[in-house]
Amino acid sequence: MLRIEGITAFVTVAEAGSISEAARRLRLSKSVVSERLAEMERTLGATLLHRTTRKLTLTEDGAAFLERARRIVHEVREAAADLAERRGTLAGPLRIAAPVTFGRMHLGPALYPFLADHPEIELTLDLDDRRVDAASDGYDAIIRHGVIADSRLVAWKLARSRRLLVASPDYLRRNGMPTSLSDLEDHRGIFYTNRGIADWRFEGPEGAVLVRGRLALGINNGDVSRDAAIAGLGIALLPAFIAGPSVNQGLLVEIDVGYRPEAEFVFMAHPEGRNPSAKLRAIADHLRKAFGDPPYWDVAG
Repeated sequence: MLRIEGITAFVTVAEAGSISEAARRLRLSKSVVSERLAEMERTLGATLLHRTTRKLTLTEDGAAFLERARRIVHEVREAAADLAERRGTLAGPLRIAAPVTFGRMHLGPALYPFLADHPEIELTLDLDDRRVDAASDGYDAIIRHGVIADSRLVAWKLARSRRLLVASPDYLRRNGMPTSLSDLEDHRGIFYTNRGIADWRFEGPEGAVLVRGRLALGINNGDVSRDAAIAGLGIALLPAFIAGPSVNQGLLVEIDVGYRPEAEFVFMAHPEGRNPSAKLRAIADHLRKAFGDPPYWDVAG
């Protein structure tokens, strides 16, 4: 007879790519996860995973079984959560991915009181600046800043996000203050590489206007982008939730080139076709209220 613990172990290993990572996510020992996998394969009479010293890969039987196994695990978790919700309790596991800087500065502090009020929620929060695949990586939702381009995701807006074109006072003394879009082309830029393009985007009368600066530094982290701008390496286009405090302290200066940076949002997104749980909706509602409209991190201007 198949056991839900074995199915959960298989799904987690398939999504994590290794027994070690699956054990970490499940908060179990590697030996327990391995035993559950082996027991399930014996029950099914099929090998679901190819095991080598370097990696695990799905067999043909494993790939065929995975999608149904995912649905089984999801339905069991949601059934347990529904029972808890009938008793007026938000409960059960939840896995969310978010960017490092936003998670450290704003998401974590907003979540702590919510989790204290709902102690039966088992939240795993993965902070990573890479663009994760919400469905195949096993996340209930992801939180991102910018534009959600993945058509397989259903996005909920959590907060508006104004972006600021900034540089240090020292950089501007040495290189001059740009006052137009054409001026920007002669300046060195600090660009967030996870966006894939080294340009600055502004709102023009006919739509988006792109300006390509000279690359001073490409980096995949918001904290380092801000720190590089403070160090005088170049101009950066940063969210107010990162750059706002440094502008208020005089470490960075906001630059006005006659055009506003293209507007963006902080989103929560979940895989299309997956009914979001009550606890996920409750977290989204809480975050909207915690961030505010306009959001508390926005600077005047």
